Amino acid sequence: MQPDTSNSQLILVTGGTGNLGRLVVAHLREAGREVRVLSRARRESKKGIDFVVGDLDTGEGIEAAVDKIGIIVHCAGSTKGDEEKARHLIRAASKAVAQHLVYISVVGADRVPVVSAIDRITFGYFESKRAAERAVTASGLPWTTLRATQFHDLTFATARQMAKLPVIPVPAGFRFQPVDTEEVAARLTQLALGPPAGLVPDLAGPRIYKFADLIRGYLRASNRRRPILPVWLPGKAARAFRAGANLAPDRAVGRRTWEEFLSSHTDGEPLQTEA
Repeated sequence: MQPDTSNSQLILVTGGTGNLGRLVVAHLREAGREVRVLSRARRESKKGIDFVVGDLDTGEGIEAAVDKIGIIVHCAGSTKGDEEKARHLIRAASKAVAQHLVYISVVGADRVPVVSAIDRITFGYFESKRAAERAVTASGLPWTTLRATQFHDLTFATARQMAKLPVIPVPAGFRFQPVDTEEVAARLTQLALGPPAGLVPDLAGPRIYKFADLIRGYLRASNRRRPILPVWLPGKAARAFRAGANLAPDRAVGRRTWEEFLSSHTDGEPLQTEA
């Protein structure tokens, strides 16, 4: 029998100042829920949103952050160290007897094999996410995990950085299925306000693109010209990527396309990337 989370009004969002987390916070507030946001830096609280200081890397401040919390939406993440962050959060949440832990992971976490140092340089993020997934599953807490494809805004930030180069190297054969961060946030909110559901169906964008075409789309939108150079990446993880391990064509439920995203962003409008 799943625990009833309907009476747990206060919800903790980790990474609540980042691209995804701040949207989750907004959705939760729209749903009338009070939110506690874990942040590494001290911030001024406001109506319905209480900011608390804590560090998931060290575990400092996490027990206080989860005090009196029924639901946790774990959005904080990075290119490495996600397992340790999850374990610090789980340890504190278990003591607080949290009723529901919701975790955001990435499509392909279970299908991109990171087995060598070469793999880890480029694909360590997938290994880190998979390790965190396992920690959540084994936590003993009621849990929900959602895997999503790459976010539009992160794809945009990557393309913008790459466009600074005189020649843009792109991994040959790589494809992506970017999804809108707002749509992911809405789904996470829905899951957080529902009962624990385990591993739920993936959330992927509406279209699959060659990586080079994503870059070309950005270049056109920002009125730039750059030659694109395909680069063959070695290793099992790269081979899995070329085979589409990071895609979810049967879960193309997102609505906003890459082109629609680009039409509302220019190179002069930097995106918030703080986590």
